[in-house]
Amino acid sequence: MKKDEQNDKKGISRRDMLAGLASLPVLGALGYGLFLHASERNKYKSGLLKGIKPVLPSGIPPLVDGPVLRLGVVGTGGRGMYIMKALGFVLPERIDEWKSRAATDKYWRDYLDEFMAQEQLNVRVTGVCDVFGKHAAEGMAAGSNLYRNGQSGEMADVPRRYLTYQELCASPDVDAVIVATPDHLHVPVALEAARNGKHVYCEKPLSWTVEETFEARKVVKDTGIVFQLGHQGRQTESYQVAKSLIEQDVIGKISLIEVCTNRNDPNGAWVYDIDPEANENSIDWKQFIGPAPWHDFSLERFFRWRCWWDYSTGLSGDLFTHEYDALNQILGLGIPHSAMASGGIYFYKDGRTVPDVLNMAFEYPERDLTLLYSATLSSEKNRGKSIMAHDAWMELDETLTVYLDRSSTRYKDQIEKGLLEPNKPIFSYVPGQDKIDAITTPTEKYFAGRGLLYTYRDGKAVDTTHLHLREWLNCIRLNNGTQPSCDIDQAFEEAITAHMGTISYHEKRRTFWDAVNERII
Repeated sequence: MKKDEQNDKKGISRRDMLAGLASLPVLGALGYGLFLHASERNKYKSGLLKGIKPVLPSGIPPLVDGPVLRLGVVGTGGRGMYIMKALGFVLPERIDEWKSRAATDKYWRDYLDEFMAQEQLNVRVTGVCDVFGKHAAEGMAAGSNLYRNGQSGEMADVPRRYLTYQELCASPDVDAVIVATPDHLHVPVALEAARNGKHVYCEKPLSWTVEETFEARKVVKDTGIVFQLGHQGRQTESYQVAKSLIEQDVIGKISLIEVCTNRNDPNGAWVYDIDPEANENSIDWKQFIGPAPWHDFSLERFFRWRCWWDYSTGLSGDLFTHEYDALNQILGLGIPHSAMASGGIYFYKDGRTVPDVLNMAFEYPERDLTLLYSATLSSEKNRGKSIMAHDAWMELDETLTVYLDRSSTRYKDQIEKGLLEPNKPIFSYVPGQDKIDAITTPTEKYFAGRGLLYTYRDGKAVDTTHLHLREWLNCIRLNNGTQPSCDIDQAFEEAITAHMGTISYHEKRRTFWDAVNERII
């Protein structure tokens, strides 16, 4: 008699056993569990994985009561304007555009509805600063659109344009500063804000150099401001589920982790469009250069700055840090013992100095594990995060699946009895993401596919950046020392780890972290 037939006599088949295990999560589209009757699912919930409870966020945390917070935004280009959208501010003409598309397209209708339903955060944009006049004007227009109207609707006061970030940070009309500049200006702006007593939300990565990483940590701690680094993946629901499963030892001892970045288009390779209105008269080139080596005015360098080490942190700082921060959130990795990197400029022969292929290995001997990162900007082969352990392995992006290892110790008896099949899922979590077709740019599509654009709360899609900003604002209003999830300590670990990989790439050697003296050697 076949094993399935034997189990069927007991009211359960091996196929349904897998289905039941996959049905454990309460929210989302639940893998194989969709094929079972509710009574059968209940049997398996109390069966093989008894006691395992995936932890899901319990809705959106309520806003903390407090006065209106006045925000200054430094950098109102692409990312800066997205942060403003997450705060509830977009260009009036953008609202008109969305309404026009929504009239005939369901996805745009959903996109518009979700933005309009996004909760007001009790903030005002009172100042903007951007070295490109057009970007500054757009930031001011979006910042005045408090009521989310189109061009014919009522507007609030227009934010003041500050010509330098120093003036904005010193303004008595600004309570907190959002830093959305190129990488080489993150710390200079953040320090200026902190020293003026302003709270800081800074886009990732934290820093451009090792030295300023230490200075940023010291100033933030000395001033006591609330600091949040812009790793919105801290709000991704599937990451939080993964953390709870690993803490309950579902997959066993972890020895190897692989994370990747693949892109294959000019936008993904940082060859951004050059605005036809940009020129030497409309851009404050000297302020853009800041602490970077001097270079004559260049529109290519201004708009495609990520391609040069003079302003960029490359694949390590720009893209690896997303993957690292997710794993640091899930596993609490901290700074690695050592790093080794290799790669080169293999496809984009356009004068860039930053590699378009990068491989890095980070060793954690005290954890008995290695973290591998590889990236290419000339292939779109889909690769997610793989967390490999003795009993199972976990594949993770916007979805989460746990696959059984045939040599598992924990599940050995179930495998031998035919209750579980090796290399098959024993747990799946798919948070019902169905709005991906409504997003607007290749970059947004990339981040949506990796769970970094939307997450889910109580079954509803929510902008992760909105949640991340909301957390920061709540900590400011609490005013009791409460820190957000990606505070300066998390930011320091991110920055040092990325710098270890970058130094290894430049110097073609293995780098080490001296934890006692806090230095890279």
